[in-house]
Amino acid sequence: MRSGSNETGRGSGLDNSEEQKCTGYNGSGEGFSGKGYLKIVGLGPGDECLMAPQALEAIHQADVVVGYTGYIKLIGPNLLEGKDVLSTGMMAEVERCRRAVDEALSGKKVVMVCSGDPGIYAMAGLVMELLEVRDLFKDICFEVVPGIPAFVAAAALLGAPLMHDFASVSLSDLLTPWDKIEKRLKCAADADFVIAIYNPRSKKRAGHLNDAIRIIKAFRSGTTPVGIVNKAYREGQRIQLVTLDTVNEQDVDMQTVLIIGNSSTRAVSGKMLTPRGYAGKYDI
Repeated sequence: MRSGSNETGRGSGLDNSEEQKCTGYNGSGEGFSGKGYLKIVGLGPGDECLMAPQALEAIHQADVVVGYTGYIKLIGPNLLEGKDVLSTGMMAEVERCRRAVDEALSGKKVVMVCSGDPGIYAMAGLVMELLEVRDLFKDICFEVVPGIPAFVAAAALLGAPLMHDFASVSLSDLLTPWDKIEKRLKCAADADFVIAIYNPRSKKRAGHLNDAIRIIKAFRSGTTPVGIVNKAYREGQRIQLVTLDTVNEQDVDMQTVLIIGNSSTRAVSGKMLTPRGYAGKYDI
């Protein structure tokens, strides 16, 4: 879509220096052969007020915005006004990334948007692989603009569950073999990491969450606190604090993040707290 321009995105406190980073030179100090650039932008958890000013400015400066249809909907229409918007549905990640690369190669200022942070289970890595395979790093300026990750948003809503070492594990076996996911779960549970679970359950993977809970329960108590956050900072947000023994898979879908406490995590006034260790060292 294409429409009139506006000034939405201004007032972020940024000047054009970030754009200049993508129009002059590559990392080796040599000039880019083309004028286009490609920025992979994290939208954060969903609420525009939690989007980084640099991300807002990147979208404002773009000629083309590319993204999964559901993520495009997270951007205010006024911010998209005047942009070419290229969107695809689920399972079209490679096509989406190729289109973004081709648009940048043609000389356009391109932003690909991702929910959360683009470098965590998102598109930054795939775009880099495509640029590498096609030997285009010399031709296209590539940047990643960070966003608040989903597990960080979930943790904020739950209190302070990530105050000590933690691991993040996706239960999607679309790109990762299930036996490798099982090994990672076992190692994280055995090492007493707090564990953030991404992609916990879908129609095709209805049993993976129960399998993950079973694996983790071999290493920690069934009374371990578990935070379940669905649609963090989006319409329909739901927050639950349960235990390993009482996780209900029916409360979980692909828009849910679970945070499973470690051996010291406890529930405090309906929130999760994983102590950092101050009470053992200082008089608090």
